[in-house]
This record gives sequence, C-alpha cells and structure tokens, in this order.
Amino acid sequence: MSVPERVRAVIEPVVAGRGLELFDLEQAGAVLRVTVDRPGGVDIDVIAEVTRAVSRALDEHDPIAGAYTLEVSSPGLERNLRTPAHWVWAVGRTVAVKTYPDHPLGRRFAGTVTAADDSTVTIALDEPVGESVTLSLGEITKARTTFVWGPAPKPGGPGARNPSARKSKTQSTKRDESSSPDEEMIQS
Repeated sequence: MSVPERVRAVIEPVVAGRGLELFDLEQAGAVLRVTVDRPGGVDIDVIAEVTRAVSRALDEHDPIAGAYTLEVSSPGLERNLRTPAHWVWAVGRTVAVKTYPDHPLGRRFAGTVTAADDSTVTIALDEPVGESVTLSLGEITKARTTFVWGPAPKPGGPGARNPSARKSKTQSTKRDESSSPDEEMIQS
C-alpha cells in the first residue's frame, strides 16, 4: 500500500465521523495537504477540530516515515481538480484548464464541464461559443473551478452613487454680530 493510500485509510474515517468529505489528499515533499468539505462549506472552527483529530490519528498510526507538515483546509470557491472524482463532481461547473505545452488542441481552455469519467473530461468552451473539447485526464497539467461573479450594477441603478445627491455635512453660517470679525461659526 502506498503512503497516500495508508494516510487515506487512517484519516478518512476521522473526517467522515465529523460529517465531512475528504475532498483531496496530497503529499508534496514534506507537506501533507488534507482538504475537507461538506454541503454549505466549513468554517475555521471545523478546520481546527478536524486538524487536531487528523493529527492525533496520524501520530497514533504513523503512516508516514519521517517528519512532515500537516495542512488542513477547505477547497474554497475555486477548487483544484486533480482526480477523476473531482472531475465528476465538477460536471455543470465552470473551469479553467491548462494542458501540456504544444498540445495539438491548444494550451488553455475555459468553459463548463459537461461530462467526465475515469479517463476523460468534456468541456463546453466559452470561446468559441458552441464548441467543446474532450481531453484525456493525462493531458491536463493544471485545472480548477472558476467562480463567476454576478453582473455589475447598472449605471444610475440603486447600487450606483449619485454625486448630485451628496450634500456637505458642514455649512458656513452668517457671522454673528456679537462675534469678532475674524470668527466664523461652523455648524455640523
């Protein structure tokens, strides 16, 4: 059994026992990245709790030889897509994809995932509209979901500023006869 498989076997029950999904597990050198999620997302308290629990489980079972740094996080709005399960999850979502250099179909693609299986992904492209591309997962060097912001407020709409409606908070008033010629009263 490989190190990632041993680590997954140790931490998956810990994560699932807290009502979370193990979204991703990656070992990069001396860093072990654990990404957890659940419907509605996770907050910092959940991340802290699961970090302590995963750390205890890894210390107890010791599936990794040598020292390592544990990083536990949520996948965030824009999620890296590395595994076939990630791609299946991403069906219907917008993505940005980068292939290896000199790929015959091009290097970068953006669009919506329309289909995915254990070996391929199909993306309906943003440009040119109406076209799609099917890539082998082995051809993809980097991919992530993309968050699409809503439209900008319309000019003059309720979210826009109206400079003519602004009034100064301070006003000069007439000089009081009892004050000296050099004094001016300011009302706020």
